[in-house]
Amino acid sequence: MVFSDFHFFSDVLNIQTAAYILLPEPKTMAQSASPLPVLYLLHGLSDDHTMWLRQTRVEQYARRYRLAVVMPAANRSFYMDMAHGAKYETFIVRELPSVVERYFPVCRKRSGRFIAGLSMGGYGSLRLALRYPGRYAAAASLSGCLEMEKGYETFRRQNPAIVEELDSIYGSERELLRGPGSLFGLADRFLKEPQRAPRMYIACGTEDFLFEANEHFFARFGKELPIEYHTEPGSHTWDFWDRHIERILAWLPLEKAEGIW
Repeated sequence: MVFSDFHFFSDVLNIQTAAYILLPEPKTMAQSASPLPVLYLLHGLSDDHTMWLRQTRVEQYARRYRLAVVMPAANRSFYMDMAHGAKYETFIVRELPSVVERYFPVCRKRSGRFIAGLSMGGYGSLRLALRYPGRYAAAASLSGCLEMEKGYETFRRQNPAIVEELDSIYGSERELLRGPGSLFGLADRFLKEPQRAPRMYIACGTEDFLFEANEHFFARFGKELPIEYHTEPGSHTWDFWDRHIERILAWLPLEKAEGIW
């Protein structure tokens, strides 16, 4: 595939920022004149935008399809417009697509725009897709922290210093519970109109510390919303995420590339 280490100034973040971008080979591009479907692939809490390429074979998997993959840097933001910090939600949902669509031949329609991620990025991908269902046709979460409502309680016991970090993101525990940071609150809105919800792929290993949160989310919404849910032995590791990013690409409605070895 064609690889771009893309750097640009963000007016939303007011800093220089970066994204890794994968594009099909020219012969694959030439197989159709239509714009490329695009997957926005989000990193985890302790990672950056380079980790998907460094730790998985996503480039090898993506080359099977006519697809662009955009991997942006988002710090430890949980992909939120932070209460005391940068507006990463606005950056990911609005500014980044507008910049990518200006410089690369990617689809500008919902039908060709997807979002996925792991851990913090899994939470971010589902949250943004549920908050902006008109922008994403499908979303995928791998080992996502889907029950942030329990985040404050957990970190008070395990790592109190992170509570201050959560406050900088959400404002307070109360704001998280009643605001757009709650996946359960966002998903509840679709129970009366499930046809409006984006398609969702959720996977988590049975030994993952976030397994219970994923089970709770699927138990609450799995029968009502268009969710494909996968569990298998595994923990919070790149081996698990590598297996499932391949499956996510196969699950997405993508055109196969022809003549690729």
